[in-house]
Amino acid sequence: MTKAEIVNQVSKATGVEKAAVQSVVEAFMESVKNSLIENEPVYLRGFGSFIIKHRAQKAARNITKKTTMTIPAHNIPAFKPAKVFIAAVKEK
Repeated sequence: MTKAEIVNQVSKATGVEKAAVQSVVEAFMESVKNSLIENEPVYLRGFGSFIIKHRAQKAARNITKKTTMTIPAHNIPAFKPAKVFIAAVKEK
């Protein structure tokens, strides 16, 4: 499902114009992104959590050149679904 399809479905379900729904969806995504940049998780009860996961430094190998390089420690965004969400998907 694309962002445009989400906007269409929400617009049909609520009766709100697509342009208004589009701006709300964009603002939501921007808010989540900014919170994660500030290292603040976003919790949505019944849906899930947007969190930051820390990856430790590790060594990686390039097998074609037979060299080893170090990948520095870094943070990545992640989504952890709520138990209710997981259960609903498993039932389907």
